[in-house]
Amino acid sequence: MSAAETNQKYLYKSIVASVDGAHRFFARDLGSQPSQSNESKQVLISRKLRDEYLGARELPKAVLAQQKPKDDKTSKSEKSDNITEAPSKDITTVTQDVQKVLTSLNEKQNKLKNKGIVAIRSSGTPTTEAADMPLPAGQKLVRKRRYEAPKPDWHAPWNGHIGWVRSLAVEPGNKWFASGAADRTIKIWDLASGTLKLTLTGHISPVRGLVVSPRHPYLFSCGEDKMIKCWDLEQNKVVRQYHGHLSGIYTMALHPTLDVLVTAGRDSTARVWDIRTKQAIHVLSGHSSTVASVQCQEADPQVITSSMDSTVRLWDLAAGKSMAVLTHHKKSVRATALHPTEFGFITGSTDSIKQWRCPRGELVQNFEGHNSIINALSVNVDNVVFSGGDNGSMHFWDWKSGHCFQKTQTPVQPGSLDSEAGIFCSTFDRTGLRLITGEADKSIKIWKEDETATEETHPINWQPSLVRHRY
Repeated sequence: MSAAETNQKYLYKSIVASVDGAHRFFARDLGSQPSQSNESKQVLISRKLRDEYLGARELPKAVLAQQKPKDDKTSKSEKSDNITEAPSKDITTVTQDVQKVLTSLNEKQNKLKNKGIVAIRSSGTPTTEAADMPLPAGQKLVRKRRYEAPKPDWHAPWNGHIGWVRSLAVEPGNKWFASGAADRTIKIWDLASGTLKLTLTGHISPVRGLVVSPRHPYLFSCGEDKMIKCWDLEQNKVVRQYHGHLSGIYTMALHPTLDVLVTAGRDSTARVWDIRTKQAIHVLSGHSSTVASVQCQEADPQVITSSMDSTVRLWDLAAGKSMAVLTHHKKSVRATALHPTEFGFITGSTDSIKQWRCPRGELVQNFEGHNSIINALSVNVDNVVFSGGDNGSMHFWDWKSGHCFQKTQTPVQPGSLDSEAGIFCSTFDRTGLRLITGEADKSIKIWKEDETATEETHPINWQPSLVRHRY
């Protein structure tokens, strides 16, 4: 064995012997905490008092004057003359007061345990309960106002009949409505009788969007064939076509006051078109996936888009840029709807419906309970919100409170499979008294409120929550 190995072995034995000796010496006190004497506690508290409150022990003169009792008849000048600054205390004086602080804290804790109440101080004289509990200067205990959920308004339940659906649009005069389907046709229906009036052909792929102009005799349609058509309803033929999208177009909307058309689809962009010149004014880019829904309104944000990338964007139409990006949803946002009278909108994704306030896109509340893929959302003037699911589930909500007052399942067309009970689109008519849904069983259903229902026959089953979830 070499000399280096011998020295290494000797050093190892010495270290082991030293560690073993130290363990046997301190084994008795292993794991025990060092004891603290009363003197050490006083030193600790005095140090905390000195570090935290040494520079703020004396209040300003104005605060001291406000804390004087109201029945003091001395003049303001006398009060200001009587106010003198307290002499500064050194460390030894602070340590002498520590025992007094400890005893006073114990007495206050005992009083709180015996009373079991929280003292409330009003702007006037203190109450008897609060008189024994002095508060820090400039602070008052105020009871937090209890959250009260808004009570929902009563709405009659809705029922429907099977009439004769991928897109729907109601004419401004409320006499007829149009539907577009996967059979590449557009059909015009009489709203009162539900009879077929006209069939328009021209698309070579499913028709995904329809909108009727309130100022012109035009019907606009878009489809998965990347084509946007403008139909003249007086001649029942196509008079304009708009080209520019790189993939299928899934949704469209007309501006309520401007001659502007907004379309969006699978190319992750929303394009703004001039109706007359057929020119693209803006290309609203920013989404990273398919844009599933678009809405237009008069005031900013004039364009609202929702996408499969689980975001909602508010756009400045004049600048062609995004004003805000709402990232609250966790999954694809397939549906949006504007309130007809209030300045707000709702969005729907899988198992989640959220209400927003314009113009900043502030989250108002969540509509909880529709556990499905939300494909369709609609709102009428009576604050009734409809949500249609991919599994045929239908929920009716109160806009103000977010209360779901009715849940139902759409009936399947005779001869169809149960799996075809899916709702793709929905819209209320101009009066808000009829709901039209387009479904996966190739049918259009028209729903109305139960005219015989009253608040006594269908009471509100409302259980308010004490907590409002804002996420």
